[in-house]
Amino acid sequence: MEGNPPGESSDLAETPADGVPDVAMSATPEADETHVPPWVRRAIFLWWGVLVSLWAALIVARQLRGLLVQLALALFLSFALEPVVDRLERRGMKRGTATALSLFGLLLATIAFFTAMGQLVATQLTDLVDNLPGYLTDGQTFLADRFGVEVDADDLIDRFQDGGDAAGYATSIADRLLSASTTVANVLFQTLTVALFTFYLTADGPRLRRSICSMLPPGPQIEVLRVWELAINKTGAYISSRFILAVLSAVYHWIVFTILDLPSAVALALWVGLISQFIPTLGTYLAGVLPVLVALGVDPSKALWVIGAVIVYQQIENYVLQPRITAQTLDLHPAISIFAVLAGTSLFGAPGALLALPLAATAGGFFAAYIERHEVVDSRLTNHFVDPRLADREPPHIVEDQQEDPG
Repeated sequence: MEGNPPGESSDLAETPADGVPDVAMSATPEADETHVPPWVRRAIFLWWGVLVSLWAALIVARQLRGLLVQLALALFLSFALEPVVDRLERRGMKRGTATALSLFGLLLATIAFFTAMGQLVATQLTDLVDNLPGYLTDGQTFLADRFGVEVDADDLIDRFQDGGDAAGYATSIADRLLSASTTVANVLFQTLTVALFTFYLTADGPRLRRSICSMLPPGPQIEVLRVWELAINKTGAYISSRFILAVLSAVYHWIVFTILDLPSAVALALWVGLISQFIPTLGTYLAGVLPVLVALGVDPSKALWVIGAVIVYQQIENYVLQPRITAQTLDLHPAISIFAVLAGTSLFGAPGALLALPLAATAGGFFAAYIERHEVVDSRLTNHFVDPRLADREPPHIVEDQQEDPG
């Protein structure tokens, strides 16, 4: 067997006849199977990066949930104050001064209202404690005459005298009120935080909107400004609907309290009207406690009438007045408004109930601009009042227009 000529490699023996080396044959099958394209690696890293980022954002959102809720409330208040601040600014007042004046007026009105109601509560509680022995004696006589039940009212009265068991229990409750100061301080701190956010969101509103729009192209800038203006309009409409419901509630309860001859009927009616509308979820129950206490101070039987009147009006408001007024002011279907309030309460509690309707109305108004509307065909399924001529007619079938064959 002859060897290869000097300087020549043995691989030349495997060179094809055409003289072109077979490059494909030089690659092993194992190398082809283990090779991963670069885009696959990038996709894997991107997927895990997005997943980890979402997980970290969820943890941060849970930790900052309280602060985010406060920020949402501040944004809602800034939307509500925006028309007032704009009006004052047009009259020559600086925007920061107009914002501070609006917030101070709102705070002053709130303090004056709750101070007046606090004095009324203190007076009625004092009268209730003074008249309590007489109520217990009357209750003993009523139970004995009507039902033959003997109750030792003297023993109950002794419990409320100095040194009695009830008095001692009241003293222990008073001692525990010290721990409530922490809760009050926390509420005041949260209120101050919301007020601070509201001031800066309102006073620096134009600069904030310019900063957001500067990061977007002209087309998205228009959409952001349109949504912002829509949110301001819907928030104003929401507050208008709350005031309308508050007036109706105040008038109704003023009539009831006047018929029952309760003291300070006007103040009690204003309390029920405002608290029930502007404190979500718990507002109805908080509003009904004060007139019940006042009625107990006058006549315990009147307290039952007050409870019945509050419950009856609440049902009328929830299922008749509120859905219709909301549909007119916020342009929301009654069913959607009820669902939005329930969903907001379930997710975020009282703040969610407060923000649910403006948010739902803003979202509905935004998406309505992108939904194309068409004329509805005449059918018994789309008419409120069925035409007798259409009673037996089947719903029409919509057939697409077909072009005639030119041939």
